[in-house]
Amino acid sequence: MSNDTTLTISDHVASIEIHRPPNNFFDFDLIRELADTYERLDDDANCRAIVLCSEGKHFCAGANFQSRESWGSEQLDNQASQLYVEAVRIFSGRKPVVAAVHGAAIGGGLGLALSADFRVTCEEARFSANFARLGFHQGFGLSATLPRLVGQTNASLLLFTGRRLKGDEAVSMGLADALVPQADVRSRAHALAREIADSAPLAVQSIRATLRAGLAEDIARITEHELAEQSRLRTSDDFREGIAAMAERRTPEFKGR
Repeated sequence: MSNDTTLTISDHVASIEIHRPPNNFFDFDLIRELADTYERLDDDANCRAIVLCSEGKHFCAGANFQSRESWGSEQLDNQASQLYVEAVRIFSGRKPVVAAVHGAAIGGGLGLALSADFRVTCEEARFSANFARLGFHQGFGLSATLPRLVGQTNASLLLFTGRRLKGDEAVSMGLADALVPQADVRSRAHALAREIADSAPLAVQSIRATLRAGLAEDIARITEHELAEQSRLRTSDDFREGIAAMAERRTPEFKGR
């Protein structure tokens, strides 16, 4: 493990914590590290369930946007392609995962949250697939996971508008599974993971494999398409306007070109 994540195991529950506060932006290195950890836990009989959580204000506010000047480059496309390979590895993990979403899960951060089997959240959390507000196409497999959870109409609504849902709205829509006070998010996530861990581990893994059959393959296919659309839209004036508006904290003025 690096300074970006820590792993602890207690009572057959593994806790993976992301340490990039306050926003916990991800990049290739972080997603690869999470995928590596999931693979190690697959082979660890002491782990029967996983809690994914984060230090700081937000669960994960999306991708690392620090190098905006390179967003139109071929190098960035290559990095995104490699990142999505690692994302597929996360979806390929065999142990059940409970995400403790105590703050924002935005963009690709929402994609990471939806890779888990369950999400425990709070009123203060925010869930948003904000890609269209940036003039961009969704990624991290959200094209597959979002409709699977909330249905085609609600998924279209969230993707077309980029609207932010509070924790109670996310639970009502089916995007999250339990609403608790913010201070209790992590403990409730652990309680759910321990409840899962009390069941027969081989049976749980078998049942989970049946329920998620084909999901990792769908993510591999859909992220290839998502990346192609992201690469195409990254050259648009609307995308440049969306990024500038985000940096300047103003409403974007899109022109459709």
